[in-house]
Amino acid sequence: MEYRHIPVLLAEVTQQLQLHDGSIIVDCTLGGAGHAKRVAQLIAPTGILVGIDQDDAALTAARDTLPLGQHVVLLKGNFGELDRLLADASIPYVDGFLFDLGVSSPQLDVAGRGFTYQEDVPLDMRMDPSNSQPTAADIINTYSEADLTRIIREYGDERWASRIAAFIVAARGRHQVTTTGELVELIKNAIPASARRTGPHPARRTFQALRIEVNHELEVLEQGIRSAIKWLAPGGRIAIITYHSLEDRVVKSVFAEESQGCVCPPDLPVCRCGREPVLRIVTKKPVVPTAAEIDGNPRARSAHLRVAEKQ
Repeated sequence: MEYRHIPVLLAEVTQQLQLHDGSIIVDCTLGGAGHAKRVAQLIAPTGILVGIDQDDAALTAARDTLPLGQHVVLLKGNFGELDRLLADASIPYVDGFLFDLGVSSPQLDVAGRGFTYQEDVPLDMRMDPSNSQPTAADIINTYSEADLTRIIREYGDERWASRIAAFIVAARGRHQVTTTGELVELIKNAIPASARRTGPHPARRTFQALRIEVNHELEVLEQGIRSAIKWLAPGGRIAIITYHSLEDRVVKSVFAEESQGCVCPPDLPVCRCGREPVLRIVTKKPVVPTAAEIDGNPRARSAHLRVAEKQ
């Protein structure tokens, strides 16, 4: 299947990153290279674009899209491994980082990846299918009822988390739950009919929670942001597009912490901690898509762009 990708907030991202000839830019979530293609054009001819993705399909699509050569470096890996990836690629420093979070269209739309609740396929949800980490099916069939409740409630903001977890545990006592279709039916049975008549698909929140748990998305995100900050040159910027409140909360928290100066008690007459801000927050409020962009790309609806600059 063609690896489709409509870049979200493209104009806003390229403006905020202050791209110019000679910039070294790292796209930590390469995807179909929608953002990266425009970035490569704006930093040519002497700039360097580094594209990172853990999905082989994304890297293959990027090779067909980007002008490959000494100024484009594609790396397979997770941005939680940013320190190793950049060091191995001999990148000296970085002028700008882009993180476009969330699941790309092929991961959502290709049934074999196990992210979809629209078809009955094996439960998987690993961003990198070659990784030996536990799948969504492993989690569904091995986690305790309490742990299932916790992740569905915390990562999915699902009010019926405890009922869904109870239905899963009861079902797996009869046989293993191994497909998306089986899980969707359990979720529908657990949520009262009156609560299913309005709003998004009843399985959406639970599937989001499982995807986050399978891929350790929040922990990896914080690790990736902190690594990116270390690699940024003074004046360099980091731009992060989030799609749900959990991701946005992590970004806001790290940005706020790294932009804070003195943390001494207010009654001390002289600062003793010597702490200096590492970042300057550029976007006091998140940048969001225009109505026109949302009309053309409905998946952009929940996007929030936050930007910070290295001091």
